[in-house]
Amino acid sequence: MADDKADRDLIAQAAIDAGKLALAFRARGLKAWEKSKGDPVSEADLAADNLLQGRLKPARKDYGWLSEETTDDNSRLAAKRSFVVDPIDGTRAFIKGRPEFVVSIAIIEQGEPVAAALFDPSTDRLWEAVRGGGARLNGSPIRVSGHKHINGARILGDPGRLPTLREMGAEASTVNSAALRLALAAQGAFDAVVAERGKWDWDVAAGALIFTEAGGVISSRKGAPLVFNGEPPRQPAPLAAGPALHALLRERLNQGDS
Repeated sequence: MADDKADRDLIAQAAIDAGKLALAFRARGLKAWEKSKGDPVSEADLAADNLLQGRLKPARKDYGWLSEETTDDNSRLAAKRSFVVDPIDGTRAFIKGRPEFVVSIAIIEQGEPVAAALFDPSTDRLWEAVRGGGARLNGSPIRVSGHKHINGARILGDPGRLPTLREMGAEASTVNSAALRLALAAQGAFDAVVAERGKWDWDVAAGALIFTEAGGVISSRKGAPLVFNGEPPRQPAPLAAGPALHALLRERLNQGDS
């Protein structure tokens, strides 16, 4: 029988080691290129992915594997549990020498995250969660904010795409990493995350569990739950906030003029 806490501990240490490796690559000078137009990657992304595969696959030989930097052979679809990995979420910021990136790892069972770890090597912060066990930042429990109104809400999203919410008094800002946005909101540093575009599973799977275990609600804008490790492994634009604010934002955004 799978042990959620053991899985969390496994991926947390792997995330820390991959994050430190990424910083070491950047410190000595980084080679980077575009996989496709507007989609950057660096040698550190690939090195971190290799480290994670070498650490995680042998430890859980029956688990599937999905990573942004690994060709998907769909074998994960037959596995009871699967790793969902982004070796560096926020590659664009990472390449530019900015701190807005994390290593993101989740374990998915029957479409739901059961263990998650996000590591920010720039600030040595580790967010982690296990199904039913709450969320932690560097070992201390975290909770989403209790803000209940759009007015004054601190929202992470694209400020230029949220005019109606801003007109209603919300404050909008952004960071490059989708996973980091969810982590920051999970610890209460922001009140909500409002995405404008769909996300790949590796962008949000770990952050989704950390956010919900911190007491928040994450869904599509229509309120549908996020189901991971499907085909394709992609989610509609997610909406994440505390329960009361989530309901208000969902109502407002579904009016179609946000």
